[in-house]
Amino acid sequence: MLFCCPVCGGAFRREGGSLLCPAGHCFDYAKHGYVNLLRSNASSAKRHGDDRAMLLARRDFLDRGHYRPVLAALLELALPRLRAGDRVLDLGCGEGWYARGLLDAAAATGKPLSLAGVDISKEALRLAAKRLPEAELAVASAARLPLPEGGCELLLNLFSPLEAAEFRRVLSPEGRLLRAVVLPGHLLELKQAVYDRAYDNPEPATALEGFRLAAERRVLAPLELKGEEIGWLFSMTPYYYKTSAADQAKLKELSRLSTRLAVALLLYERA
Repeated sequence: MLFCCPVCGGAFRREGGSLLCPAGHCFDYAKHGYVNLLRSNASSAKRHGDDRAMLLARRDFLDRGHYRPVLAALLELALPRLRAGDRVLDLGCGEGWYARGLLDAAAATGKPLSLAGVDISKEALRLAAKRLPEAELAVASAARLPLPEGGCELLLNLFSPLEAAEFRRVLSPEGRLLRAVVLPGHLLELKQAVYDRAYDNPEPATALEGFRLAAERRVLAPLELKGEEIGWLFSMTPYYYKTSAADQAKLKELSRLSTRLAVALLLYERA
C-alpha cells in the first residue's frame, strides 16, 4: 500500500472495501475502484478536475497513438533507472495512458512496478481504474499527497501542476521526478486555427528548488490530424475551458490539420 492516511499520516490496512489507519480513520472505496483521500478543504476550485467529455476525448486521442513519441521519451529516461518493485506515483494520472505504457514496458524488461495514481477528477479515476486494474488510485491533490515521506522512487508529473516541495517530501533519497512540459511551437497551428492572435509557448524554466536536472529529452514531431481528432486534441489543452463556443466551432469546419508536438521530458534527482 503506497497511500497513507491523509488525516494523521498513519499506515493503511485494507479491510473489505475500506482503508483504515491505526487512529480509526476510515475511507471507503467507490464501486469504480478508487478511494477518495481528498481533504474537504484541500481545494477551493469549483470544478474538480477534467470532466467526462474532456477525458473521453483525451482517451480516444491518445489511443490513436499520436503521443507515442512522448511515451517513448519517457520510457527512455525512466526504464534504465528503475528496479523491480520500485514504487511509482502518477500525479494527475487522468485516464492512465502513460502509466499503462510504463507498467507494460517495465514488466516486459523484468521490472514489475508498484503503481499509484492520483487525480482530483473522479471521472478520470473511473477511466483509470479500467485501464490500470492493478494500481492504487485515489482522489487527491498534488499539493497534499496521501503518501509518507520517502514513499516512492519515481514521480510522474506529466503536463500537470508542479508542487516541488511536496514532491521532494514523498520521494525516496534516490528517487526521481519525471516531468513533461510544453516547448515553443507546441500545437501552434492548432491555436492559430482557433484564435485571431495565437500566442506561442515560452521556453520553460528547468531550475527546480530541491532538485538537480539529471537528463532531458526533447520531442519534436509532426502531427497529422483528421476529423474528430482535431477537436479531441483541443479539448486536451488548458485553453479549452477559456475559449468561446464560437471559436471552438472553427475547428469543426476543418477536415484536416497539420501541427506539431514540441515537448520536453525532464528527469530530476533530489539535490
